[in-house]
Amino acid sequence: MNAQTVVITGASAGLGRAIACEFAKEGARVALLARGRAGLEAAKRDVEAEGGAALAVTADVSDAAAVEEAAVEVERELGTIDVWVNNAMVSVFSPVKEMKAEEFRRVTDVTYLGVVNGTLAALRRMLPRKKGKIIQIGSALAYRSIPLQSAYCGAKHAIVGFTDSLRCELIHDRSQISLTVVHMPALNTPQFSWVKSRLKNKAQPVPPIFEPEVGARAVVWAAHHNRAEVYVGGSTVEAIVGNKIAPRLLDQYLGRKGYEAQQTSEPDDPGRRNNLWAPVDAEKDHGARGSFDSDAHRFSLQLWADLRRPWVALGLGVSAAALGLLLRNAINGK
Repeated sequence: MNAQTVVITGASAGLGRAIACEFAKEGARVALLARGRAGLEAAKRDVEAEGGAALAVTADVSDAAAVEEAAVEVERELGTIDVWVNNAMVSVFSPVKEMKAEEFRRVTDVTYLGVVNGTLAALRRMLPRKKGKIIQIGSALAYRSIPLQSAYCGAKHAIVGFTDSLRCELIHDRSQISLTVVHMPALNTPQFSWVKSRLKNKAQPVPPIFEPEVGARAVVWAAHHNRAEVYVGGSTVEAIVGNKIAPRLLDQYLGRKGYEAQQTSEPDDPGRRNNLWAPVDAEKDHGARGSFDSDAHRFSLQLWADLRRPWVALGLGVSAAALGLLLRNAINGK
């Protein structure tokens, strides 16, 4: 990734911040897009500390014109955009019956249409050059919805539908532009402290929880490889595959357990600030990690194996052959 230019939306905190730092380790020039200025400046310092060059750009991804202007600035300051990562998101924790139309619209504008806006800006630059990489940040919730996050789940489902359609068109056009959706598990990010919520207790990621750096490493890997989808964490695989096998059984399970799993035992403050309409990190930096470090995993065996499929397959084949020889010798020795 040396000397490549990478754009990351939602880069001021959480997963986007972790992704920026991972690309910086590769020597990339990283353009950081987000709404919160304090978080952006801190992310810029992190990227530079890891050995990368950084450009902080304030932009709301729901504004297509602002995203296009940001892309122009990035190429003017850092050069040709090679990789574009659509990561920005907002959510609302609330039963559907208590949601407001403008809240559905806002989550859709940022979490889904923000991906569309970023993808279009990237395509305007990559199509004439006939090369480039676009990475969408998906989720296990893009395939298996859960209660209390209807707007977010709907947006993540839409990202998959949009990306699959675009991928078919690029194949038709014989384009060399590559698309990958990286589906994330529950991550320990600051979003749970600033998400808009109507829950009685504080929101939490559904266990098992992973540190954002686990997902970030998968994104950087995806930038090097041409795979349509990458699943991060065994829980993501279980949710997606399980939903294909027994979706109605999961409906029943989540209907009974899904509310409790998304809340801590600590009461939430109904008057606290949230980031649905405006950033909460405009004046304060929140970093990449949230408040669940003690419960978060720093490694995923599933992801480690998935990103090394040929070697794992070879190892299993050699092991199977060795076991077969041992069994044959044992039988022949009797």
